[in-house]
Amino acid sequence: MNDNPAVRVVLLNEQATPPEYKTSGSAGADLFAAFNGPAIVLGPGKRANIPTGICIEIPESMEAQVRPRSGLASHHGLTVLNSPGTIDSDYRGEVIVILLNTSETSYTVKSGDRIAQIVIAPVVKAAFDTVTKLGSSARGHSGLGSTGS
Repeated sequence: MNDNPAVRVVLLNEQATPPEYKTSGSAGADLFAAFNGPAIVLGPGKRANIPTGICIEIPESMEAQVRPRSGLASHHGLTVLNSPGTIDSDYRGEVIVILLNTSETSYTVKSGDRIAQIVIAPVVKAAFDTVTKLGSSARGHSGLGSTGS
């Protein structure tokens, strides 16, 4: 019996690879860069929109979260700028990863490189109720950093 949700994938070019789980315990599936032309060089502090060459169809009650790969972050200072990036179930365009180079050296992204990971997660839709007063709590109005560094 397979309870895994089906996510349909369209490959847009010959370089495209579907997302891939590397181990049986992986929560995230790797996303791969897929583009024609020269490699993309990310200078220090620079960002770039990296195409994956795929479009996906996510079940209606779910989302896809695009997250950084820990190895790229740890070894090269690369992260996903809007992490986690959300792909809504009704989006049908190409999956693009916004990579940011936080290091002091350039990094080259080649077509076929693993650049991020994608996690498929359930979505809970809230019913927003406009009121004139909120209930009290121990924290109250205390905001950023109020529970310690």
